[in-house]
Amino acid sequence: MAVVPFRWRSGTLEVLDQRRLPHTIRWIACRTPRQVADTIRVMAVRGAPAIGCVAAFGMALASRPSSNGQSLPMLESAGKMLKAARPTAVNLAWGVDRMMDKAKQFYHSRESGNPSGWAPASAGATMPSMLLAEAKAIASEDVANNRAMGRHGARLLRKRSIILTHCNAGALATAGHGTALGVIREAFDQGKVAHVFVDETRPWFQGARLTAWELSLAKIPHEIITDSMAAHMMKTEKISTVIVGCDRVAANGDTANKIGTYGLAVLAKHHGVPFYVAMPTSSLDRGLKTGAGIPIENRSSDEVVRVGGVRLAPHDTTARHPAFDVTPASLITAIITEKGVARPPFVDSLQRLS
Repeated sequence: MAVVPFRWRSGTLEVLDQRRLPHTIRWIACRTPRQVADTIRVMAVRGAPAIGCVAAFGMALASRPSSNGQSLPMLESAGKMLKAARPTAVNLAWGVDRMMDKAKQFYHSRESGNPSGWAPASAGATMPSMLLAEAKAIASEDVANNRAMGRHGARLLRKRSIILTHCNAGALATAGHGTALGVIREAFDQGKVAHVFVDETRPWFQGARLTAWELSLAKIPHEIITDSMAAHMMKTEKISTVIVGCDRVAANGDTANKIGTYGLAVLAKHHGVPFYVAMPTSSLDRGLKTGAGIPIENRSSDEVVRVGGVRLAPHDTTARHPAFDVTPASLITAIITEKGVARPPFVDSLQRLS
């Protein structure tokens, strides 16, 4: 089956509820930007490129008369709400900002006495139709970028590669195909992948639930390991490559990704294993010089002390839950983008690619 995390049907954005996967297929109907923001906040949809695409459709919904749209101030308000849903992935803000730029193209300044300051630029066009077309374009571009990323990344792998990946950077985390998993798909099609080890990725188990499901559908040989097994597997299983996705990359190459990624990079360095990051250029935050400025989302303690709704920890025990960590650029072998492969020093190579 084709894996898609969202779809547009009859004026409604339908989001695949990833909290229920892999055992239950459930679609959440979103008809307002607030409903879209809620699916992002509760992680029914997750993955940096995917939430950027979904937010774009949220802005399209916000522009409809039924959502009290049609004015830039109202769209800006919807955009702020969507951006606030999750703070770390830069694609979320990127998707909203691109839609706002499109909206501003549709409007032009009018007399300063007008409270809104804006008027329709063309009587023959409508704001909702223009923004819906832009959201669809963003999603289509994401799939094309993922496939290009896969081609560039597959060139880095040798035959019979044994790969370790963390979290889910597949079709479910994008508009389709995947970033890190897109590289693995392409390399597998070229006969280069012997086996994939999948970190379970606590506490949400995106690896065990989502990446393993995608690999299973694609018939790619794989096994799940607990996060704490990675060092042992690098030592004993001849892992040849670590490939991960990302949520935000600073100008110097420092990379934010799902918590546990930094530890994998340290282990890979120690064992002499190449550590690759797959990143659409929309995840590059050129305004941040280093990863020190990347906001780290802290989620509920309850998501750690409970598994499947069952509390494992004592009732008076709480937990820390930073959802992301930042891997220093010095631990990254290369960053794979849709425009090519960036290598250290990333300040220069990322600038050239973007």
